[in-house]
Amino acid sequence: MPPHPEWTAAMFPDEVWEHVFSFLPSDADRNAAAASCHAWLRIERRSRRRVFVGNCYAVAPAVAVARFPEARAVEVKGKPHFADFDLVPGDWGGGADEWVAAMAEGWPQLEELRFKRMVVSDDCLEVIARSFRNFRVLGLAFCEGFSTAGLAAIAANCRNLRVLDLQENVIEDNCSHWLSHFPESFTTLVHLNIACLPGEVNVPVLERLVSRCTNLKTLKLNHAIPLEKLVILLRKAPQLVDLGTGRFSGEHHLDLYSKLESAFTGYKSLKSLSGTWEAVPAYLPAVYSVCEGLTSLNLSYATTQNPELIKLVSRCKNLQRLWVMDFIEDDGLAAVASSCKLLQELRVFPSDPYGPQPVSLTERGLVAISAGCPMLHSVLYFCNQMTNAALIAIALNRPNLTRFRLCIIEPQTPDYLTLQPLDAGFSAIVESCKDLRRLSVSGLLTDRVFKSIGAYADRLEMLSVAFAGDSDAGLHYILSGCKSLRKLEIRDCPFGDKPLLANAAKLETMRSLWMSSCSLTLGACKLLARKMPRLNVEVIDERRGASWDSRPDDCPVEKLYVYRTVAGPRSDTPSCVWTV
Repeated sequence: MPPHPEWTAAMFPDEVWEHVFSFLPSDADRNAAAASCHAWLRIERRSRRRVFVGNCYAVAPAVAVARFPEARAVEVKGKPHFADFDLVPGDWGGGADEWVAAMAEGWPQLEELRFKRMVVSDDCLEVIARSFRNFRVLGLAFCEGFSTAGLAAIAANCRNLRVLDLQENVIEDNCSHWLSHFPESFTTLVHLNIACLPGEVNVPVLERLVSRCTNLKTLKLNHAIPLEKLVILLRKAPQLVDLGTGRFSGEHHLDLYSKLESAFTGYKSLKSLSGTWEAVPAYLPAVYSVCEGLTSLNLSYATTQNPELIKLVSRCKNLQRLWVMDFIEDDGLAAVASSCKLLQELRVFPSDPYGPQPVSLTERGLVAISAGCPMLHSVLYFCNQMTNAALIAIALNRPNLTRFRLCIIEPQTPDYLTLQPLDAGFSAIVESCKDLRRLSVSGLLTDRVFKSIGAYADRLEMLSVAFAGDSDAGLHYILSGCKSLRKLEIRDCPFGDKPLLANAAKLETMRSLWMSSCSLTLGACKLLARKMPRLNVEVIDERRGASWDSRPDDCPVEKLYVYRTVAGPRSDTPSCVWTV
């Protein structure tokens, strides 16, 4: 019989065990160790340096801070994922103020803070700037509520800042000279991403900042940087590994092209390149010299079209990640399949699916990638048509897929050759790809595909479903199967009360459930809340009509958000949200 953990813990000082626990990087492993005994719970509590909160309302900020007093790096997520698709009300919540206040009081040694889909005010940024003396990393992704005045406070006060990563945020530009608040003695930046800034940038100040920060590895610029200034910045930072060029367009001048080409030729370590390149960039050949060394190419906002894209990607022999718009077309993806044998992640975004001249992107491009790129494991693909045969081929070619998100533009589109549902194709994906963790399904689908997903997708953690299914059976198959499911997103499906209530216990093992435009009633939501008191059951209705209490139980529910929490109902719900 092995010794009890309490006995083994007593054999060594806590400092030794804290060092041992440092070799458990995943939260799941650390949680399992902490559950073994009180001694290991105490040790793990004091030794955890990184804290991840997947839902800002799952735990009270003060409780999280008290639970892990030695935290140095924290990541907190706010609004549901469907907020990216404008399905979540703008005033739903996700405010960062309470979190920042608790961190300022309980974690004075905090070095790294990342928020995603949160409302971060300028006051939050000012508190961060003055509260953590050794603050090094600020990452804001898909956040809103702040301005460049708040960024000025960060620049002025965070003297050890290494990372300022602003990704896809909504930022008010009310302080055009915020970069000048970095002291002239400041030299520590390693990562600067200002690609989402809406306004002009003080280029001379940026040039001096880049010159001083000799360890800068990532620089992502916004659309306001003209090409002639980009050349200057490139010359000041030849050590860059990750570059976002900004707009990268303008009238063609031979002298400027030569300078740009010369600047890129000096780059020996560049691995990642991105930019909002326009339709026919005359300067695009200037980057050819760095293509062979690239492992990541992000053209998700670039309207560059064939054949320029083919000329570019064919030179990227070591590419591992490619994000691109559908202008690449099937021929371009065939070129990727032929040239980029190390590709691991592909994302193809839509341009204008309803434009007068739709691009020639079909299932054939994705099939070619699956056949030609043996290391491919992550796919996000927007297209207008798909077939079961193509999905089956992809499943057979790439059983190593861990993420597969297919978005057919027109809802409920069948196999365009046979006019059959795409059940067989998606069933092949979940049956062949044993390690699938994330799945988005689209097109014409019946309950049969959800039976396959429930039975075979044992490791699936996140599932997104839209405009699919025949009846309640589809939701029952998902919730009664999918052993590892953590997040489930459903919209515009005929799923109702019965499977939700029958599988209520499953929701306590998940992080969250989102359902909108389904067949739910208010009475079922009330019953779910009574059955599962450790869940927050939020009903969302932006119409703000009759008061919640006066609505009958058979009243249809437009949007439902259910999530596990130890903090109880939140106190900041707007009028369009009712915690049942």
